[in-house]
Amino acid sequence: MLAFRQSRRQFLHAAAAASLAGRLGVRSARAAELGVDTGPFATANETIRAARRGALAILKPNEADLKRGLELHADALVFESYGFAPRGALDGASFAKAIEDKASDSELIDLREEMMMTRCATDAVERREFFEAFEAAGVTCIFQNSGEEGNDPLRLLKRLARFTFTTDTLRNELFKAVAPDEVVAAKQSGRRCLAFTTNGVPLPQRWESERDELQMLRIFRDLGVQMMHLTYNRRNPLGDGAGEPNDGGLSDFGRTAIAEMNRLGVIVDVAHSGWRTSLEAAKASAKPMVASHTTCGGLYKHFRGKPDDVARAICDTGGLIGICCIPRFLGGSGDIAAFLDHVDYAVKTFGADHVAIGTDVAYFSRNDGPERAKLPKGPGGRSPLALAGARWEHLWPKDDFRESPQGIQSLAWTNWPLFTVGLVQRGHSDETIRKILGLNVLRVWKANQPTKP
Repeated sequence: MLAFRQSRRQFLHAAAAASLAGRLGVRSARAAELGVDTGPFATANETIRAARRGALAILKPNEADLKRGLELHADALVFESYGFAPRGALDGASFAKAIEDKASDSELIDLREEMMMTRCATDAVERREFFEAFEAAGVTCIFQNSGEEGNDPLRLLKRLARFTFTTDTLRNELFKAVAPDEVVAAKQSGRRCLAFTTNGVPLPQRWESERDELQMLRIFRDLGVQMMHLTYNRRNPLGDGAGEPNDGGLSDFGRTAIAEMNRLGVIVDVAHSGWRTSLEAAKASAKPMVASHTTCGGLYKHFRGKPDDVARAICDTGGLIGICCIPRFLGGSGDIAAFLDHVDYAVKTFGADHVAIGTDVAYFSRNDGPERAKLPKGPGGRSPLALAGARWEHLWPKDDFRESPQGIQSLAWTNWPLFTVGLVQRGHSDETIRKILGLNVLRVWKANQPTKP
């Protein structure tokens, strides 16, 4: 409660500053910027401030909507349905040493990921940057991508180990949430937490029996994983991914896997699954399931979105769709206005109980550029971070969408408070906004909790 009272005092101070700016004749966009940057989400970080200016130039909120939106965001439980904690900067000297020691491309990829995911726990400068971004965003919990794309348990373990290390090291400020009530407690105490999800179901791939093949599900659940992608973009033994040109749907083994996920309390996520696979998974799941970071195909058709019939089937399980912040998936202007269009459409079409935000974007430390400058150049001046080709599992179909710098900037992860301001501008009630910001994610997680014997 003390943290909330302090936030409220900060907010009132911000509102007064915005009002004063308006009376002094400062243009509305600047007044809005003052309102954001002197309240509970205040920051001197120019990268974050620039992103806010980009969003405010599009939203153009009046003083009343800005005030209500920022106050509501400060008070609400903000629980992202899928995303990434702020990413740390490269340690240029250590990375350069690895290159000098002839590390392979795969070793360098792993080292880069480890640095992004753990330096906030090992470096004081990166820790300040990490929590500054969290404070600016006003987010309490993220369903954190903590398992690399695919089904190989050893591959999935790498990110899980990194985020386990980070949350263990920073447990007084950032902890691993393993139950929904812990997220509520984190909000009340002013702490942050991560709930773990993986980009695949772990499969030993020995194919001796269904029981043997699914045994790793429980192990990963016991390690803290609360949600799993049924498929990624490619085809796997459970079903077809969103990038496959021919979607054959859910396999018989996929139905068995969903039943086991339901039994264990692991949320089924079809964000990267094909449309038919997603639809059949919704029919198979006995528990609420999700498309944690997607868009509305009824508004803009894209292979990573979900057509209305598929999204409705997901929502009919009691689940939700999380709207992402990827401009090319949103279509239209590809900016914060397009993002809000998808949220509006989802609320109108599927109901306020079934919509969340899963940005699928991350904040990157400002220190990364200077650290990268320490790296030796490869042949032809090529950066050693521009490693071999497109990754196999991505399989992105080509499209002709052209992203704009302003669109990307307006959808920055740290612009969460302005997402709320935008929802206020669109006329959504406080109750609906609270559901979208986090209560729907919390409800779905609670509904998936295993029944105690």
